[in-house]
Amino acid sequence: MAAAALVGALGVSVLNAPAAQAADTGITVSDIVINDIKPIVVGTSKVVRPPLTFNITLPSGYSTDDPHRYDAYPFLYRGSLNAAAGNGKNYIGPGGYTCYEISSRRARCEGYLYIDPHPTRDQVHTNSNAATWKVAVSLRLFKDSGGLKAAEHQTRSQTVRLKRAAKVTTADATPEPVTKGKKITVTGKLTRANWSTKKYNAYGARTVSLQFRAKGTDSYKTVKKATTSSTGALKATVTASVDGYYRWKYNGNTTTGTAVGAADYVDVR
Repeated sequence: MAAAALVGALGVSVLNAPAAQAADTGITVSDIVINDIKPIVVGTSKVVRPPLTFNITLPSGYSTDDPHRYDAYPFLYRGSLNAAAGNGKNYIGPGGYTCYEISSRRARCEGYLYIDPHPTRDQVHTNSNAATWKVAVSLRLFKDSGGLKAAEHQTRSQTVRLKRAAKVTTADATPEPVTKGKKITVTGKLTRANWSTKKYNAYGARTVSLQFRAKGTDSYKTVKKATTSSTGALKATVTASVDGYYRWKYNGNTTTGTAVGAADYVDVR
């Protein structure tokens, strides 16, 4: 029967990265999956909790029945591993996780990373953090008395991409209603998160798709593409043929997430 134990310390691993110790713990962390192998998109104020799963195997003499004698979890870092783990800058750790016993020395762990864009935090405090982050693991063993026995950091070949969130405003089509076969103009605006200022700024020179879904159908199709102005403004003109919904969709890039705006229904008469 699986035994659950909360191992990740919320407020410890999140606020302060673990100090490095040069000692082999014998703990193995494997099968790490972060955010379902998808980029992590972060805005300007909302805390993001990307899902995290991994397996641990303990050395001889340690048991999953005694979670107070070990600590093992993945984390993200940029730049120097020792610097990130030493001072908590360019470091993203778990907000909490629970491990379920597979055997006396093996467990399956599930939890989440904790990313807070608040100005007082050093996780996404500058736009240069919209980049590829490396993956490492923190491993610690404790004595029966509670003192630290051994601790280490190990790097992994995995990487995770962090992206700045984007927003597209609700499409605005005019005129409404419109005569069949006549032109309508659809406008909108694209912005993206500025992690330095904690505001959303206009995102110019970006290609955005105008999509249409006919009334009574389920899927949108791209009917035209437009390039944003220096103020992020969008504008496209199309011919109205049937009733339906128009929306803007931005597909993102290496530093910016995708965005889909709310649709505007157009009555064609």
